[in-house]
Amino acid sequence: MSIFGRGLAIGACLALSLGAANAQPAPPLAPVTLEAPVVTQHRGVFNSKTVAYEARVEAFDLPGPEGGPAVRLVSTAYVATGRTANPERPVIFVFNGGPISPSPYLHMGAFGPKRLAVPDDLSADPASFKIVDNPYTVLDVADLVFFDPAGTGFSRFAEGVDPQTYFSVEADARQLTDFVVAWSKAHGREASPKYLFGESYGTIRAAVAVNQIQKLPQDQNLRGAVFMGQAMNIVEYVQRPQNIISYVVSLPTLAASAWWHGKADLKGQDFEAWMAEMRTFARTEYLTALAQGDDLDPAVRAAVAQKLEAYSGIPAAFYVENNLRITKERFRVELLKDQGLTLGMADARYTGPSAPAGQRAADPSRVLPEALIAAFEVYARDTLKVGDLGAYNTRSPVTAGWRYAEGPASPFSDYPFMSPVSEVFALNPHFRVLMANGHQDTQTTTGAMDYGLALSGWPKDRAQARSYQGGHMAYSVEASLAQMMADVRAFVTVAP
Repeated sequence: MSIFGRGLAIGACLALSLGAANAQPAPPLAPVTLEAPVVTQHRGVFNSKTVAYEARVEAFDLPGPEGGPAVRLVSTAYVATGRTANPERPVIFVFNGGPISPSPYLHMGAFGPKRLAVPDDLSADPASFKIVDNPYTVLDVADLVFFDPAGTGFSRFAEGVDPQTYFSVEADARQLTDFVVAWSKAHGREASPKYLFGESYGTIRAAVAVNQIQKLPQDQNLRGAVFMGQAMNIVEYVQRPQNIISYVVSLPTLAASAWWHGKADLKGQDFEAWMAEMRTFARTEYLTALAQGDDLDPAVRAAVAQKLEAYSGIPAAFYVENNLRITKERFRVELLKDQGLTLGMADARYTGPSAPAGQRAADPSRVLPEALIAAFEVYARDTLKVGDLGAYNTRSPVTAGWRYAEGPASPFSDYPFMSPVSEVFALNPHFRVLMANGHQDTQTTTGAMDYGLALSGWPKDRAQARSYQGGHMAYSVEASLAQMMADVRAFVTVAP
C-alpha cells in the first residue's frame, strides 16, 4: 500500500521548536499482536563478501518505573548466520530522529540489505525508484538492529500508559538503553562490541544513551557512536540576529549549495580546496567583521560582501544591506529567486516553485522520506513477511511539549548535549565517535558539526568528522552512501 499524500512526520529530520514537535493529532494505532518473532533466512553480497543472515522482526516488552509493562518495542534485526556468525561481531543499533520517528529512512536508505535506489536525476518520478540489493551495507562486518521508539513504527505504549512520560530527552534515551540491554540479553550478545548510529534528533538520543549505557551495572562493551546530521550543537540552529556564530557556521552549507547550483565562483579550484578556503574565511575574516557590527569600516564591509557573494551566490548588495547576514531559510528563497524556485530545506540540491509573498513553499526535498516510507511498506510485506501488525506509524506521536531539559526553560538555558559524550570518553578508553553530515543539509549543517567538534574537548584521536555530497539524508546519493558505509565499516573494525 502506498502512503503518498498521507501526512508525514518529520522522520529523518529535526524538530527544534523546543515545544510542540507536531501540531497535528497522532492517528489512532491498532494494537500489535506479535507474540513470536517473524524470522526469515537470506543471503546477500556485501562489500564483495557473501553473507548468510536472518532477519528478525521481534517484540520486546519493557517495564516502566513501577515494574509493569510500559512499552512493546518491535525491532528489525539482521544477524549473520552460518560461518559468519560470531558473538564477537559488532552490533550497530540504528535509529532516526524526530522527536520521535521510526527508522525506515536509514533502513531503506542506507543500512538495510535492500535499499531504495534514488536516481542522480533529482527530477525523476518517485514512482520509478526501485528497491535493489544494497552491497554497501556493513552486514559483512556487523549485525544491525533497527530501533523504533514506542508510538512509532510497530512499537506501542501499553494500555493505560501516558505517552507523555516518555516525551523527554532523558526518558526517550532510557527507552533506547533498556532496549539495547533487552535485545543483547535475549540473544546472548552482552559482550559483543556495541555501537549506536543516530540521525538528526537521534544524535541527541544517542548522546544521552551512550552515557546511560556506559554507567549500567553490567558492562555492555560500548565501543562508539555515529552522529549523522548532529543536533547536539543546538545553539547554532537558533538564529537570533545577534547569534553571529550561526551565520559563520552556516556559510559552508550555503557555499556547497551555491556550488551545486552553479552560483559560486571557485576560481579554478576543486571543490574540497575551495571549501577549505571558504572555511578559513568564515572563521577569521567573516567572524571578525560580524563581531564589529555597526562599527565595521564601510570599505571592509563592502570587501567582505564581495567575498560572500563569490562563496554563496547571493549578491554583495544584499549582504551590505543586511549587515553581512543571511539566514539559511532566506538563502533558500533568494538563491534561485530569479528563476521562480526555492531550494529544499532537508536537501538544498532539490528545487521547487517559490511560494507567493507571505507564504512558505513546500519543501521539495520531502520526496525522499516519502519514497523511503513507501518502499519500506512494500519491503516489510514482501521480504520481511510481517503480516498484519497494524499500522506502521510514521507520524510523530508527540503532540505537546517535548522536554529537552528538566525544569522551566529560560533565555539563558543551555542544552549541553555533547557533555554526556565527554563523560563517556573519560570513562571508556575504547569509546570513539564518528560525526557525519551532508554538504547541502540546511537543517543540521557541516559547519555546526565542525564547530561543535572543535569545541567539544573530545580526544582528537578518537573523534572524527566526515562530510558527503547530499542533504539531511546524504545516503540517498549512491556515491555518498558508498563512502559513508566504507567509513562506518572502518569505524567498527578498528582494533581497540
